Amino acid sequence: MSKRLVSALLACVMAAVMSACGGADKVPAAGSVYSTDNAAVEEGTEEGAGEGSKESKSEASDAGKGGPKDTDSQENTAGKEDSFHIGIVTGSFAQSEDDRRGAEAFQKKYGADVVTLAIYPDNFTEELDTTIQTIVNLADDPDMKAVIVNQAVDGTTEAFRQIHEKRPDILCIAGEAYEDFADIEETADLVVNYDFLSRGYLIIRSAHELGCDTFVHISFPRHLAYESVYREVNIMKAACEEFGMKFEMVEAPDPTTDVGVPGAQAYIMEKVPEWVEKYGQKSVYFCTNDAHTEPLIRQLLEYGGYFIEADLPSPMMGYPGALDLDLTGEAGDFDRILKKVEDAVVKKGGAGRFGTWTYSYGYTVSAGLAEHARNVIVGESSLTDINDLTKAYGVFSPGAEWNGSGYTYEESGEKSDKTILIYQDTYIFGAPGYYMGATKIEVPEQILH
Repeated sequence: MSKRLVSALLACVMAAVMSACGGADKVPAAGSVYSTDNAAVEEGTEEGAGEGSKESKSEASDAGKGGPKDTDSQENTAGKEDSFHIGIVTGSFAQSEDDRRGAEAFQKKYGADVVTLAIYPDNFTEELDTTIQTIVNLADDPDMKAVIVNQAVDGTTEAFRQIHEKRPDILCIAGEAYEDFADIEETADLVVNYDFLSRGYLIIRSAHELGCDTFVHISFPRHLAYESVYREVNIMKAACEEFGMKFEMVEAPDPTTDVGVPGAQAYIMEKVPEWVEKYGQKSVYFCTNDAHTEPLIRQLLEYGGYFIEADLPSPMMGYPGALDLDLTGEAGDFDRILKKVEDAVVKKGGAGRFGTWTYSYGYTVSAGLAEHARNVIVGESSLTDINDLTKAYGVFSPGAEWNGSGYTYEESGEKSDKTILIYQDTYIFGAPGYYMGATKIEVPEQILH
C-alpha cells in the first residue's frame, strides 16, 4: 500500500472519529486511443466533437435481458453521513457528454454537498495551465479526499503532483490517461484505462464464435504508431492464428489530414462494398477511429459482414447515425435507447452480426471510479483490487459484467502496481440479444506479451 493511500485512509478514519460517525491532436498513452480527432473540433464538425465523444449522446441498456437500469432515477439517499468530499473532473458536454453524465449520476446519488464537479477546457492542449489549475483547485476544499479525472488529459500528471505536494491525503485517480503510464504513475494513486490487451484476443474469439473466418483491421499510420494500437494488432494477429481466421490490414484516410472527417467517411462508404465482396460475408471489421465507425456500420448493414464492437464501445457509437435514429426522446433512458437501437439493427437484418457494450465506457468510468474512491476511503475496498473496482463499476452498469488485469509494460514485462486495464462484456444485438460472456474467458497469458 502506498504512503499516499495510507495517509488518505488514516485521514478518513480520523475525520470519522472527530465527527462521531481537443485542441490539437494528442498523442495518447498506451491504452488510450481516442479516435475522433480534435483537429476536427477546430473545424466545428459534429463528427469531431472531441476524442472519445462521438459515442456520447446518451446511454442505453436492455433490462429485459438482465441489462442496466437508469441510475439517474436513484434517490439521493447516500452520502449524507460522509464527512469527506469527492471531486470529478471531465470534459464538457460538447467534448465528452458521457463522461459528464456519469459524473452527474454520481453527484445525484450522493449529493452536490458531497460531490464537486469541474470541467477542463475543450482546447486542453492549448490551455494547459487552465487545465492543471482546474484540477488542482479541488484540493482547496479542506474536506476533499479524492479527485478523479476522466478523461485524464495532458496536464493531469502535473496537476496530481501539485495536489499531492499540498494535500498528500487526497487520492488522485486517472481514468483513460492520455499521458504515458510510466509518467502519470509517478503522481497518480490509480490509473484505469480500457483493456486494449485482453480485447485484442476477446474480439477475435467472439468473431470466431459467431462464425467469422476473416478479420479486417482498419486504421492508418498515426494510430498504428501508438503502443496501445500496435500491441493490440499483434494480439489480434496471434488470436486469428489460434482460431484459424485470416487477418487482413487495410488503411483508411486519417481524418486529421487534408481529407478531413468528410473525406475519411466517404472513403469508408466507398470501400466497404468492395471489402465485403473481397473478404466475404463472414468477414468481421474493426476500426481504430471513431469517425470511421458510423459509415462502416451503415455499409455493413447494407452489404453484409460483421461488427463486434467499436474501439470505445457504446450503443451510441456509430449506431444512431448509421441507422438514422433520433434518440432525443430517449435521452437518459437506458432501456429505451438500447431497445430502439437493437430494434433498428434487427430490422436491417443485422441480428447476430453487430454488437456493443450495453453501457457507454465514458459514463461508467466517471461514476465507477468515483464510487470506487468512496469505497476505498470508507474502508470497504482496496484501491488496486480489480474485484473491488469492477464492483464499483457495476453499481452504474447493472446487468453488464466487467473484468480486467494489471497493465504489463512491453519492454520490461513487469506488471504495474498502479495501472489497471478494464473491459465490459460484449453484447450482440438480436431478437433476443445476448452477452458473449467475454468477461468469463481466461485470456492466455502468453498471447498478451
